[in-house]
Amino acid sequence: MAEIRDPENTILMELKDGTVVIELLPDIAPKHSQRMKDLARAGAYDNVAFHRVIEGFMAQTGDVEHGDMEDGFNIRRAGTGGSDLPDLPAEFSKLPHDRGTLGAARSANPNSANSQFFINFTDNHFLNGQYTIYGRVVSGMEFVDAIVRGEPPRNPDRMLSVKVAADD
Repeated sequence: MAEIRDPENTILMELKDGTVVIELLPDIAPKHSQRMKDLARAGAYDNVAFHRVIEGFMAQTGDVEHGDMEDGFNIRRAGTGGSDLPDLPAEFSKLPHDRGTLGAARSANPNSANSQFFINFTDNHFLNGQYTIYGRVVSGMEFVDAIVRGEPPRNPDRMLSVKVAADD
């Protein structure tokens, strides 16, 4: 596991194969970074499914409204919900959507991000300037690479737990 330089701005995401360490970028996207910490501390991300996982592109999760349901109907609805908190304004930056970066998922409205996010499997520079980047995987990308593919996957992988490193 990577050395954790700033525990208050580091997320520990437990997947079936191991721990993914995510460095948040509060200097670049303070509202999105804070939202992830707030939802992690509330346990909202625990057991939430990766509902959209596209080979050579990205793995999307974070629908805290629908993503923790066990039945197939609700997992098919995953991706349509968020948290009970208000949507966030876009915090676009010049950072590129490189492999391992964490981007805020949203609707067509740039100011509609809430709780959902994606992790890029590869450099996806066509997304640059269009989606807020607020973190990067610093350790455990091999566990992200192992997430089962599908839209939605038949038996989706889940974030078993998501914690702020300072609280662990």
